[in-house]
Amino acid sequence: MSRTLVVWCADWPVAAALGEAGLPRHLPAAVFAQNRVQAYNQAAREFGIKRGMRRRDAQSRCPEVQVLAADEARDARVFEEVLVRLEELRPGVMPLRPGLVALRSPARFYGGEAEAGAAIAECVVGLGIWDVRIGIADELFTAEQAARSAGLQETYAVPADGGSTAFLRALPVHVLEDANAVSLLQRLGLTTLGGLADLPGADVKARFGAQAAWVRRVIHGEGARPVTGRTPPPELTTEVAFEPPLDSAEAVCFSARQAAEGFVKGLATRQEVCTEVRIEVAMEDVPDSVRTWAHPRWFSSVDLIDRLHWQLAGAVISTSSIHRSGGRGGAVTEVRFVPEVAVSEAVHADGLWGGTDERVDRGIARVQGLLGHEAVVAPVLQGGRTPRDRQAYVPWGDRPTTLRDRRLPWPGSIPPPAPARVLAEPWPAEVCDQAGRQVLVLPRGGVSADPARYRPSAGQPWQRVASWAGPWPVTEAWWEPGGGRRVARFQLVGVDGRAWLATFDTDHWLTEASYD
Repeated sequence: MSRTLVVWCADWPVAAALGEAGLPRHLPAAVFAQNRVQAYNQAAREFGIKRGMRRRDAQSRCPEVQVLAADEARDARVFEEVLVRLEELRPGVMPLRPGLVALRSPARFYGGEAEAGAAIAECVVGLGIWDVRIGIADELFTAEQAARSAGLQETYAVPADGGSTAFLRALPVHVLEDANAVSLLQRLGLTTLGGLADLPGADVKARFGAQAAWVRRVIHGEGARPVTGRTPPPELTTEVAFEPPLDSAEAVCFSARQAAEGFVKGLATRQEVCTEVRIEVAMEDVPDSVRTWAHPRWFSSVDLIDRLHWQLAGAVISTSSIHRSGGRGGAVTEVRFVPEVAVSEAVHADGLWGGTDERVDRGIARVQGLLGHEAVVAPVLQGGRTPRDRQAYVPWGDRPTTLRDRRLPWPGSIPPPAPARVLAEPWPAEVCDQAGRQVLVLPRGGVSADPARYRPSAGQPWQRVASWAGPWPVTEAWWEPGGGRRVARFQLVGVDGRAWLATFDTDHWLTEASYD
């Protein structure tokens, strides 16, 4: 049977971020998520930076550390280049996660496992990735652990026919991905996987979970995962060259129409549609015009030609390189349509109620072409404590990628239903008790008296409070000098039936939103 080879690019999120930013890979650097260290490289490790460390603590240990933002899409995008190069040596790679990939060992082709590992490592190092390690074993999990045990640019080959069991039994329990299971095993005095393997299988699953039970089965020679190589993605880029070059926008669009139709048909044969396309226009004597266009649904051939025409019109404004009247200038030599994002056509199938009018989509895209991509935005919902925090604006046609997770608990947020109208600027409000005194929120979250009357803004009449709910106190930025900001939110319903979201901020009241 073919053995499994695993390629591990250590500290990949850091390597990907440094590579995309054009920074030297030897610099101390760390990737931060929610202001804590998520990944770091060897140079940062030498300064004592660890996973989970706060940003200010990491910078106190190494002021020169490069602060990089976490981006899973970037990690996968940069790792695609590694996958393509590995597929040239051994087709059928199996990506496990960005920075980790498995394939069937090509030892027979290269004359041995050490030689195969050296060829793979040389290929990855040729891409500028120095910290690469190779592991070879009978099955996937063992090969991954062997790669993590290998030295820099070295290959660790676990002996075949029984060598996996001895290798795995000596590993510490922290190689398990389940932190709860690791903590429990250590508290029970089991520090290696050998201790886990000696426990009864049924008890392991009941006490430590399915992942620990599966690892126990692997140690006993069961439950091995096969390597299923991916099919290399087809080349979907469509291009058309012009000989002689064309200096008329209408002529370029007319000549590129067949290429645009072929681009759409090529995706349709795979039951896919393109939602984001990069149009590259090569010109004589001037820089190429490259722009990425997004579509709220998917691109048809007509949409592609429209975007190409608008892009050429933009080139006229910026470089005067092509003239709609056919004058002289930088003529177009080639046009390329490159799919940035292709998804299943079922994702964008029309519902029973229809969809956005195509004329609206084209009109909005035209406005974006004239005024800029961010000139037209669409509101989307994200996570947050306040109604204003939950609002986000995304350029029309873009997929939101940096929104806060709505599934998080967000302590201090108001309960549903959400307000129907959120004020752009809060109104100064007044809330009084039965005696006419301002209602105050006490330090422990209570109120000085029940709200009896309120006025949403200075220009509106006083209303008696029919019912109210709250407070929902929140202390924001408490770590800042001065103790941050402490607010408490209330829901107030007047006798006229109108409902408001009112906020007590330090010593005054504000109206943030209203309910229908």
